[in-house]
Amino acid sequence: MSLKSVIEGGAPRVSFEFSPPRSAEAEVSLWNAIRRLEPLAPAFVSVTYGAGGSTRERTHATVRRIVEETSLKPAAHLTCVAAPRGEIDDIVRAYWDAGIRHIVALRGDMPDMQGSYAPHPDGYRSTPELIAGIRKIAPFEVSVSFYPERHPDSPSHAHDIDLLKAKMDAGASRALGQFCFDNDQTARFRDDAASAGITIPVVPGIMPTTNFRGVERMAARCAAAIPGWLARAYEGLDEDVESRRIVAAAVLADQVEQLRARGFDQFHFYTLNQANLTYAACRILGVRPKE
Repeated sequence: MSLKSVIEGGAPRVSFEFSPPRSAEAEVSLWNAIRRLEPLAPAFVSVTYGAGGSTRERTHATVRRIVEETSLKPAAHLTCVAAPRGEIDDIVRAYWDAGIRHIVALRGDMPDMQGSYAPHPDGYRSTPELIAGIRKIAPFEVSVSFYPERHPDSPSHAHDIDLLKAKMDAGASRALGQFCFDNDQTARFRDDAASAGITIPVVPGIMPTTNFRGVERMAARCAAAIPGWLARAYEGLDEDVESRRIVAAAVLADQVEQLRARGFDQFHFYTLNQANLTYAACRILGVRPKE
């Protein structure tokens, strides 16, 4: 499939992920990105949750502001780690009362990302339990995650497939992918999921690589492989921001082209609170600003 074919092939569904700001300067950057991407009318935008719920209040404030000040449909991340069930249920009710109708339900990482996962003694023990609890409170749309290359805590690929099936059975309506640079792995996960009876959309996660050293650190934490060709593309560019941007645009355009050739028609962009690269990718995919 050529880039020309991608551009002329019809617009897919896209969604964007943002992170809650940690400073006043970061908040300005976040809202510049939100305003830049809002005219593209994504299916939804999600707002992340720090390890152990460490950004909980900032996540809530960002999602509420998106509801109140934009035309976007926000999805609030929610984890069940390090919190009792009653506290999580109160957060879910507060989201519904604030007009939020979509939650990204995740197990979550331990506080400060230290140690193996352990459920709170009075909390939800797993993501399927959390999803079931959310759906008992209100008819939220619920998205969940999947790892094309296997979750770091998972014993096998088959276990990941079984877990996604349990999430779907509990009420999940969509699976959003951890970023992965091996498009065949992502397609294999989708196909194996379909063979296991999973019928919800399996949506690839797309990560911009402009800050390549930062991507390497994130990849190490989530056991995502960095292919040798990608590392070579950034050799010698640590101090050359403009060249990194050009390389990142080429890498991202190539990935969405290859995934569309494998039959994917939905994409979830990890924006890193920066809009330009995601905006350019959406234009390549045929996503145009709405009036």
